[in-house]
Amino acid sequence: MQPDEKINIEKVDTIHKEKIEKLLRQLLIEIGENPDREGLIGTPARMAEMYEEIFGGYKINSELDVSFTEAAETIIAKDIQFYSMCEHHMLPFFGKIHIAYVPAGKVFGISKLIRLVEKYARRMQIQERLTKEIADEVMRRGVKGVLVIAEGEHLCMKMRGVRNGSLILTEAHRGIMEQKEIREHVLSLIYTSKPELQAM
Repeated sequence: MQPDEKINIEKVDTIHKEKIEKLLRQLLIEIGENPDREGLIGTPARMAEMYEEIFGGYKINSELDVSFTEAAETIIAKDIQFYSMCEHHMLPFFGKIHIAYVPAGKVFGISKLIRLVEKYARRMQIQERLTKEIADEVMRRGVKGVLVIAEGEHLCMKMRGVRNGSLILTEAHRGIMEQKEIREHVLSLIYTSKPELQAM
C-alpha cells in the first residue's frame, strides 16, 4: 500500500446527523456563541458529517482473512497511524501502533492489520482498551502469539487538566509473547533504528 493511499472507511448508517446538527447548534448557543454568524454558519452540519467518519469504526468489518501461506517466524507491522476519541472528554488522542505476531503457518495481509486498527480506533475509546482489543482479535485468528504496542498523544492532557504533553505507551501480549525472552527480542526489533544505507 502506498503511504498516501487512503483506507475506505465504511460509513456508519445508524448515525442521526440531523439530530446531532441540532444538538451542536444548541451547544454553540450555550457556550455563548452565535451559530448564525459568519464562520459558524454550517459548522453544526460539518461536525455531524465529521462524526460519521471519525466514529466509523463501529461499522468496519475487519475480518482478518488468512490469505497467504508463508514460512515466517515473526511478522512486525510498525508505525501504523491511528486517530481516536477519548471517551472521558471527547477529545482526540492519536499516535502509532506496532503489531508483532508469530503466525501458525499462514499470515495476514498487511492492509487487514491496518483496517483492524481503524476498526477499534475510530470510536469512543481509551488507549488501554484499544491496545487489548487489537491483541485479542489477532489472537483469536489462530496465531501463536501477538504483541501490540500503542504510543499515543492525548489532547485531554495537552489542552486541559495537567496540560502536559507526555507520550503514553500501552502494551498487550498474548500467547508465546508471554515469554519474556521472545517479547524482549521482538521489542528490540521494533525499537532498533534501521541502519543507514551505505553509499554505493
